[in-house]
Amino acid sequence: MQNDLERRTFDFAVRIVNLKDYLIENKKEFDLSRQILKSGTSIGANVAEAQQAQSRADFASKMNIALKEAAETKFWLKLLNATNKLTDRELDSILQECIEIEKILYSIVRTSKKTSEE
Repeated sequence: MQNDLERRTFDFAVRIVNLKDYLIENKKEFDLSRQILKSGTSIGANVAEAQQAQSRADFASKMNIALKEAAETKFWLKLLNATNKLTDRELDSILQECIEIEKILYSIVRTSKKTSEE
């Protein structure tokens, strides 16, 4: 892995895959598990793609998509908790990591916009 964000988003994607498996096996939750799998793994995929960006604009675009996917993943995590598919304890650390990744991505996107405006 090239950087800390790539490593963190990859590790987060692994947690999401494991969460999907848990939801299917233990909660018989198929629909929401597919949704969170798509958005939660897409964060890291877009961060990885951004590392190979062809331009600053391409980099900013990929990071912005990753940010949107992080926001969507946070939504699905909260919904799983609100519908009793995840307990508060099960939700806590994965939601915290999602929020931290979202903050990092927000900072990168904001900085990228400032750089492209100069």
